[in-house]
Amino acid sequence: MGASNIIRLGFIIVLWLLLCYLLLTRAEKIDFMVIFTIVASGIVIFVPLYKKYIRRKK
Repeated sequence: MGASNIIRLGFIIVLWLLLCYLLLTRAEKIDFMVIFTIVASGIVIFVPLYKKYIRRKK
């Protein structure tokens, strides 16, 4: 994986963490739907990235 791909992946991770932080701090209460939203968004974002960059190496 090249340097530009690492920077791109790092930027996506930081942006996702920032959005999760905003969701957690602005929610009235942390319930199942908030946790489900975070987990589902993580799966939608990181599974394709894993398939593209990490699994391709093997």
